[in-house]
Amino acid sequence: MKLRSIAMMAALAVLAVSPEVNAVAAPKRPAAPAVDPTVSYYDLGYAALSHGDYAGAYHLWLPLAERGFAPAQFAIGNLYFAGQGVAQDYTAAVRWYRKSADQGDATGQTGLGVMYQYGRGVAQDYAAAVSWYRKAADQGGATGQFMLGVMYRDGTGVAQDYAAAVSWYRKSADQGQPTAQFNLGAMYVLGQGVAQDYVTAAALYRKAAEQGNATAQRILGVMYENGQGVPQDYVQANKWFNLAVASGNADAVQARDIIAAKMTPAQIAEAQRLASQWKPTK
Repeated sequence: MKLRSIAMMAALAVLAVSPEVNAVAAPKRPAAPAVDPTVSYYDLGYAALSHGDYAGAYHLWLPLAERGFAPAQFAIGNLYFAGQGVAQDYTAAVRWYRKSADQGDATGQTGLGVMYQYGRGVAQDYAAAVSWYRKAADQGGATGQFMLGVMYRDGTGVAQDYAAAVSWYRKSADQGQPTAQFNLGAMYVLGQGVAQDYVTAAALYRKAAEQGNATAQRILGVMYENGQGVPQDYVQANKWFNLAVASGNADAVQARDIIAAKMTPAQIAEAQRLASQWKPTK
């Protein structure tokens, strides 16, 4: 079966990315300021979270959140959003995100924007979502910048503006946000807001892929298979397809099997060796 074009696959992949999940359910850990024992309890909460002790994290963070510590308020909001350690409660999540956001915390502002965008715990309001994303983006919040880019790309709550989407994606991508790197790569593939440029697209997909973004790994494999933006290289293509499969991307299974039929056993073995040695960047 012939693989779909890079442009079509990029367009579908962008639509498949769930910004709601990226923005709230699995955020990067917000930095805690150097403040007395508050920071210690905040860090202990993340240690509990990393071991799956959601209730423990909740009980460590709640006193800090009630005392007005914005990062803890955001973290408590996440627990209510995901139903981890507490019953899932979008209204409670909104309340805690708002407490954090009202103190100027970019992560809280982004979380609140997501709730307005998707109508979780509040009436859906795209304009309000854009407003909160912009507050976060203007102070350098990478996820807020990414989400604002999504709104401009889709024309949700603002007039559709690919150039503005590219600008916000780039600000976020430059901070290492992998989904922004992926989406910016797709803009270069599709020629939306920028001149079509497969070389730049491949470089951006690589940055996201190196951080473990499974969709970027698959698309980078397609680019190696077709020789678009990179030299054609079946070994590298197979390597990236293998990594995408290992990361849970079901679409990469067929792509890997198709290209394997074009390769020698030695090439397949080399691709598997490279995949086994790969480690994600931090």
